[in-house]
Amino acid sequence: MAKETETRMIVISPSSSVTPDQVTRTVHSLGLEITVKETCYGAMIEGSKEDVHKALAAIRNLDPERIFTKVRGVPIGDARRCRAHHGSRPGFTQLEKEWECLRLVDKGVSAASRGETVCEVPRPKRIPVKRLKEIVDEVSK
Repeated sequence: MAKETETRMIVISPSSSVTPDQVTRTVHSLGLEITVKETCYGAMIEGSKEDVHKALAAIRNLDPERIFTKVRGVPIGDARRCRAHHGSRPGFTQLEKEWECLRLVDKGVSAASRGETVCEVPRPKRIPVKRLKEIVDEVSK
């Protein structure tokens, strides 16, 4: 039975000093059976789940609070997504927006790891059941 494979996107926060080249070199130096592709935002890696997770641990050691990862739904080089095969790029604008927000995320992660409270999240006030029933009745008219 074949091992289960996984493809992951490695995204480096814009505020990190780590480069995509450093990420790919780190993966290559591990000697694992992993395919790695350098990208403008970091890298993509693909291999057995076990090897991918070993690589992720090593990659995160480069900058633990500014390197993020997420599972990619299609393999590296898949003709449906690869621009070399004139594939589409659905989801790229989402990734681009996520990348822009990573500066804020890594500030929060860094503060949390130092035990700081970044900000208090206000809890919504509870409304009485009677008022909730009135709202529901008004909407359902």
